[in-house]
Amino acid sequence: MTRLASFGSGGPVTGSTIGPDGALYVTDGDAGSVLRINRRSGHVTTYATGLPRKALPNAIGGPVDIAFVGRTAYVLVTLVSGKAFGQPFGNSADKNGIYRLERNGSFTLVADIGKWSVDNPPVPAFFIDTGVQYAMEVYRGRFLVTDGHHNRVLSVTRHGSINEIATFGNQVPTGLEVAKGRVFITQLGPNPHVPATGRVLELRRGSDPRVIASGASMLIDVERGPGGKLYALSQGQWDGVGEGSPALPNTGRLVVVKRNGSLAPVVDGRGRELVLDRPTAMEFVGNTAYVVSINGTVYKVSNL
Repeated sequence: MTRLASFGSGGPVTGSTIGPDGALYVTDGDAGSVLRINRRSGHVTTYATGLPRKALPNAIGGPVDIAFVGRTAYVLVTLVSGKAFGQPFGNSADKNGIYRLERNGSFTLVADIGKWSVDNPPVPAFFIDTGVQYAMEVYRGRFLVTDGHHNRVLSVTRHGSINEIATFGNQVPTGLEVAKGRVFITQLGPNPHVPATGRVLELRRGSDPRVIASGASMLIDVERGPGGKLYALSQGQWDGVGEGSPALPNTGRLVVVKRNGSLAPVVDGRGRELVLDRPTAMEFVGNTAYVVSINGTVYKVSNL
């Protein structure tokens, strides 16, 4: 495992994808930007900017994930406006939702998820009316979006139509993966985010979600890796500070889904578990994983 790059201003960052050019793309919520990282050199450049910035300090927000449809980039934006415990935050002109990057470098809001969430509140208890959207994946021409606060998965068209396709109790859905027509999702689990409530599920049309693995604390992302294996990110041991706070530093792990439903930590050539500092997202290219940490450090994990 080696350090590939660093970006951002030190605030919490999430979200990544491999672009059509093979580069790694990440989001910067503090700057309202999308960055491009050369996977060989680690060189970081600004790909696009001008998105609403996050409104709450020491939290995720602003641009939090990115996906490409062909060569067109779409960016998921959250926690830029709304009400928390009934009190407004952010700029009401800034919208939470999915934005499309235009050829002239500007962004167009294509789905106002925040407004839809206010108009369609969830059944579980919540205190942020616009929700906390976390991850986005392309699936059959639409976008799947997790909302870790409203505890649901949304299906969003590129024309802005929104539907709820999966609903959970207080399980905090986070990362998404679409692989060979199958949809996988991670759950952080309720406070105190113990390993037993860190789960990987498969979403199935017409059926209830199926748990395929569990046993790692604060699961934050899932990806299909080499050999068709499923890998997940455990952010680590919760710091206990409060709702939405991250794991303790250097307690994260990269884990692999086993056939018996367990999650086994990935080890190096000497049999030692790979230690990660509060990972938030990952991507695979061949047998190499690119892991983004909460402080903007990108790690390259080779020969998996």
